[in-house]
Amino acid sequence: MQLNGLPFPGREREQAVLRSFITDLAAGRPAVVTVSGSPGSGRGPLLRWTARLAEERGLRALTARATPGESELRYGVVQQLLTTLDGISDRTLAALAEPGRDSGLPGLAELLRSAHHRPTLLVVEGVEWLDPASRRWFDALVRRLPGKPVALLSSGSGVSHHGWCGGSPLPGPVPTRQLALSAFTVREVATLIAAVCGRPGEEAFTGAACEIGAGNPMVLHKALGQFTARGLEPVAGRIPELRALIEAIRGEYAVRALSGLSDTAVAAVRALAVCGELLHLPLLYALAGPHAASEPGLGAALEASGLATASGAGLRLCCPEVRNWILEDMPGDERAELHARAAELAHRAAVPDEDVARLLLAARPLGEPWVVPVLRRTATAALRAARPGHAIACLSRALEEPLDPDGRAQLGLELAAIEVLGAPEASDRRLTEIIRGAGASARDRVRAADLGLTRGGVESLRSAVASALPTARDGEREALSGLFRLTEPCRDDDADLMLPEIPALPARPTDPAQAAARARQLAFLGEDLPTARALARRAFTDEPGTDALILPRLTAGRILLLTDDLDEAEARLDALHLDLRRRHARAAAALVLAVRGELNLRRGRLDAAERDAAAAGRALPPAHWHPYHAPYLTALRITVALDGGHAGQARELAAEPAPAEAPDGASFAHLLFARATVAFRDGRHAEALELFLGCGRRLLRRGRANPALIPWRSMAAAACHALGDHEEAQRLSQEEIALARRWGAPSTLGLAQLGAGRVAHETRDHRLREAVQTLRPTTARLAYANALIDLATTELDAGTPQAAAPLVAELFTFTTTHRPSSRLTARVRALAERLGQPAAPGLGPHPAWATLTEPERRTATLAGLGHGNREIAEMLSVTRRTVELRLSGAYRKLRIAGRAELHALVRATEGYGTDVA
Repeated sequence: MQLNGLPFPGREREQAVLRSFITDLAAGRPAVVTVSGSPGSGRGPLLRWTARLAEERGLRALTARATPGESELRYGVVQQLLTTLDGISDRTLAALAEPGRDSGLPGLAELLRSAHHRPTLLVVEGVEWLDPASRRWFDALVRRLPGKPVALLSSGSGVSHHGWCGGSPLPGPVPTRQLALSAFTVREVATLIAAVCGRPGEEAFTGAACEIGAGNPMVLHKALGQFTARGLEPVAGRIPELRALIEAIRGEYAVRALSGLSDTAVAAVRALAVCGELLHLPLLYALAGPHAASEPGLGAALEASGLATASGAGLRLCCPEVRNWILEDMPGDERAELHARAAELAHRAAVPDEDVARLLLAARPLGEPWVVPVLRRTATAALRAARPGHAIACLSRALEEPLDPDGRAQLGLELAAIEVLGAPEASDRRLTEIIRGAGASARDRVRAADLGLTRGGVESLRSAVASALPTARDGEREALSGLFRLTEPCRDDDADLMLPEIPALPARPTDPAQAAARARQLAFLGEDLPTARALARRAFTDEPGTDALILPRLTAGRILLLTDDLDEAEARLDALHLDLRRRHARAAAALVLAVRGELNLRRGRLDAAERDAAAAGRALPPAHWHPYHAPYLTALRITVALDGGHAGQARELAAEPAPAEAPDGASFAHLLFARATVAFRDGRHAEALELFLGCGRRLLRRGRANPALIPWRSMAAAACHALGDHEEAQRLSQEEIALARRWGAPSTLGLAQLGAGRVAHETRDHRLREAVQTLRPTTARLAYANALIDLATTELDAGTPQAAAPLVAELFTFTTTHRPSSRLTARVRALAERLGQPAAPGLGPHPAWATLTEPERRTATLAGLGHGNREIAEMLSVTRRTVELRLSGAYRKLRIAGRAELHALVRATEGYGTDVA
């Protein structure tokens, strides 16, 4: 496609100047015009168009092109011009061709004589590459131009080379003109897009094309031509395809430009591609080789090629995107060596770690003591910036350096902790190698086993731990055997029979891992709660310290949850989570957050549980959870959605397929229980019963009889009751009460009693009062609230609203800490309506009450009910400072002075009287 004789629009002003230039030449008036611009700006097409125009008007046009490869060829460009001139003598041609012969200015007089018969245009491209002899020849020509019908049209990059400035007018006593070609503007790019694509481009596409192509006409024209040939439309959605085309075209140009440069210049360009602007010019030349600093005009040659441009006191690549094209032709070992030398120079020049690490990633091993610390620091910074892939790359590269066995094991541990995000299988393999490796220290083998088993990599790691036990000694042997006992084979096969004999756990172990394992045994069986509690606390004796094991502490935190020591469990889990964040152990940290979410659910902190579930998914996206742990997170999310009043979301989560290996893991029972609860709430009682019983079978098969783990019996009893099987319902509920009494945790017993009350007939109110009485002093606030609701409902059904009223009043505190949409709030609202009381907070007479935000309303209501700031902070899972700020906002909006007025306002607003708390 030709537009005004050019491949692209946008050079109309320059074409007008050149038309006038040719008109003057036809009238016998000499002139000199120089066209300057960067490669791709359109210098060549303009010169060729002008030559054609001259010939169309009957003028003679002689053309030549200077190149880097011929910049030392004597009279190379003059010879190109004169060989096409009619009447040139053989003697002149011989003088031009003979390197050592000096015969003045060969051919100049003949050219000027010939021009008297036919005006002549001399067109020279790339004057910055003129050889010295041709330069002298053209200087002499310009001095002789007055009165001669000869014009000179040249082009260049505008960069000085060998004393010649290709972008400046030639000196001489004739009219001269310089045309500087600038990059295309957005408007000119829009015109080009419309011309090439046949339709206007979208605004976003046009702006992106101008930015990506840097307004380079030739690059844009070629890229748009290929873009259109592929049948693509100039719309925003096609910007990635255009970007790829432009980068490929630039890369191809870079390769062609390199082929015309000297070896030293090529080495300098490659050094630029490796270092960018990291090194000052002297260091860059040192990287390029011994001749770079001494080669005359090297910087000008690089700029003239269009590959580099001046940047402060140094150079940089014009298009950083082409660095891979520049380096890919190098043999791999040479490229690695270049990066290694660049890294050494950058380190000596105190370049930031991130930049030195980038060079090291492509370098051969250096064996220098500073390399591993630089890569390690860079990996840590990458993790803080949420770039785990870069951290993995840095630590993997560090492992290529010569290291002692202990240093290699420590690096492997760090790497394995973050590989779970992108390569969990590689993480397990790496940890297995450390456990089995003869060179690793006892400390590192224990840490590797701990990290891998916590993540869930059970099969291969249990085998590795068992194989390491026969040679382990003292503390290592105790820790490894404890870690082994903290896991269990996931498949129902005889794999453990093939393992070496594992030492039995002592009844009262002192090692933290063994203590946690023994506490776990007791808790699963539901026996000897005081001993289980004491052993769980012993698992924390290694704190604080970088070597404190993860799995024993996580297990112990869960056991304290089962023993009703929720305050202590929460504090321990919080400390563990902070430790794991510091270690960048994201898989373990995510699991801790999920356990904390379960704890907050038991305490009735729905908002906090929802935050923990979301944080667990952010710390380790669900797709990266080990298949044996993923069901636990899903079960937590289902329960949070159900209790939050989002039944549809709970159904969607329950319907999601679990990972293929998930049924082999212990946490699959949690998912079955959550799915069963969804089915039960939806009235699908037969399906719910099968799922509850399936959950129970899995637990019992693994020796987990304690109802504190999952109260599947009471829920299965409720399903049997709904299906009319009252005898089985009674059997299941009584079995759960018996097991709960054996375990001894009040919350577990209260839940069992609540389940029994729900399936009882004549003794229903008695059973429910027992549950309320048992649960009242515990921290299981959600279970307590449900017991109050069931008892209040029973009293209303029995026609005794006066007995239900104080229960509903007490429930109001719970609704204040829950969202209006939560299931608990909805049930309390229904009870309040049956009693004829206000159905929801915030309906009182004070006009400013509605202006409070929901957090302010909750906080103000609890404060008005008599709760202190510390207690409110715990109930709402916020800091005391947050409580203070919310109360200040509420006081300001309500225009009251303090708690006394707030108490009166809340009492009037809610209508429950002074004894509401």
